[in-house]
Amino acid sequence: MSSSQYRQSSTFTADGVLFDMDGTLTDSIAAVEAAWTAKAEELGLEPEEVIRATHGRRASDNLMELVPGLRKEHVEREVEKFETSILAFADTPPQSRKGSMSSARSRQSSMTSASTRRSSMSPLTPVTPDAARHPSLQMSTADTLNLTSYKLSETKIEEVVIEDESPFAEDDAEDIIDMSVRILPGVRKMINSLPENKYAVATSGAKTYCHGCLNRTAITIPQVCVTADDSRLLRGKPFPDPFLLAASDLGIAPTRAVVFEDSPSGIKAGVASGATVIAVCTSHTRDKIENLGAHYVVDTMDQVKVDHLEDGQLRFTVAY
Repeated sequence: MSSSQYRQSSTFTADGVLFDMDGTLTDSIAAVEAAWTAKAEELGLEPEEVIRATHGRRASDNLMELVPGLRKEHVEREVEKFETSILAFADTPPQSRKGSMSSARSRQSSMTSASTRRSSMSPLTPVTPDAARHPSLQMSTADTLNLTSYKLSETKIEEVVIEDESPFAEDDAEDIIDMSVRILPGVRKMINSLPENKYAVATSGAKTYCHGCLNRTAITIPQVCVTADDSRLLRGKPFPDPFLLAASDLGIAPTRAVVFEDSPSGIKAGVASGATVIAVCTSHTRDKIENLGAHYVVDTMDQVKVDHLEDGQLRFTVAY
């Protein structure tokens, strides 16, 4: 962290750190949006609206609101399936999508009648929830991955075709899409600067997704890791419960914790917990999160430095 490029800095002490995961430690937004796009298509909903409404919240809460007739006893199974689909998207190699796009187009053509086809570049026509559950209209996981990958690449492909009508333009656009999970700037340095018993993860993702993302970015799963499917949690973010539970498991008072968050719902949860909240602009622009009560708003964790004090406290210096 170079303090010379920032106008001011603040210093404070704390006893531990509570990290959100996706959007804060890792970036899997492309895979997450692909999975929610697939779910929206399945339910006949507008993908953009579903993505906007679900960010930063537990998949269980989102699925209960979105899926008609979903019973509580089936929620855990549906969350497992959904989060497995996120990791499947994340593991899809970019270079393999040329064949997938072609395959998806042929499937789409056979499933969409000429009278309802808007254009040769249109996505699969959304079906109603009742129709989506009909066995004859259900798609395999491979079909869903292919169709959603095609939809996500559609806008980029159209732009390239307009600018360059060469036969290689579309292939180039497809290769750009990468849904792999990445570690965010400053995260590894931050985690490496913290003793193992001084930090925890409190995420809106269930265990499958959380551990999958951390493993894919070589981040060691911390001793305290509160996931959305923790049976002790009654409420998820924007309620403070995940952070309160993580602080308790870590053995510190929530008011002596530092919360790192990126989403509006997560920031609200951190503020409600009483912790010192540092919001990172990794998934939302500054104007979307700077008025939610966070004590500091930074671009990345590179702006935060941690020192160990002799009494066991952590001293944080935030440049902004």
